Amino acid sequence: MNVAERRTSYEICWEILTFCSVPRTFTAIVGRCDLNSKNGQKYLGLLAGRGFLNVEDDGERSHYVATDRAEEFITQFTLLYKGLYDKGPGFRL
Repeated sequence: MNVAERRTSYEICWEILTFCSVPRTFTAIVGRCDLNSKNGQKYLGLLAGRGFLNVEDDGERSHYVATDRAEEFITQFTLLYKGLYDKGPGFRL
């Protein structure tokens, strides 16, 4: 993806879910995925509400981790993306 291009909502969800293959804090997610707090809350709420992320609370901090359902989304979206663009994602993990 060109630097000047904006990411779609699907690409942002894909990046969040891929990054959350291990438990991550809200701060780590918004920092890594280049989101502001408002958008971070929106996307994490959407993904958790749809069953793609679990929220684990250790009493001190909440951590987000991708579910098995997220793996299916990641796999299908990766195939679609590669089919359209002949390359993998434009983000590094």
